[in-house]
Amino acid sequence: MANVNQGNRPLSPHLQVYRMPLNAVMSITHRATGVGMAVSAMLITWWFLSAATSEEYFATANGFMTSWLGDIIMFFSMLGIWYHFCSGIRHLVWDTGSGLGQRRVKRSGIAALICAAALSLITIIIA
Repeated sequence: MANVNQGNRPLSPHLQVYRMPLNAVMSITHRATGVGMAVSAMLITWWFLSAATSEEYFATANGFMTSWLGDIIMFFSMLGIWYHFCSGIRHLVWDTGSGLGQRRVKRSGIAALICAAALSLITIIIA
């Protein structure tokens, strides 16, 4: 068999060469937001438990949660929750066997992104 690789080509596509499809990026982001929500849930649980423990401990937890770092964490948690929600609805529709064509997958991905952004904006306005 002839040596196909001349030494100047990669053996497989790398991220510098290969552009990941929207569906793959959204799948990875869906999983990452799930992990992020677990971390946020632990922080919120810590905050509630500190309120039940003592006034000094609550002051420490509340100081962190209301600091600029806590605000940034909660902001990204809110974005992650809405994104995970919209992406989860998309997956539920796929579980019925509908919307699995190439065009519909891309359209539903864009719709989920727009919906998550709109819900995040509404949450910021209301809060």
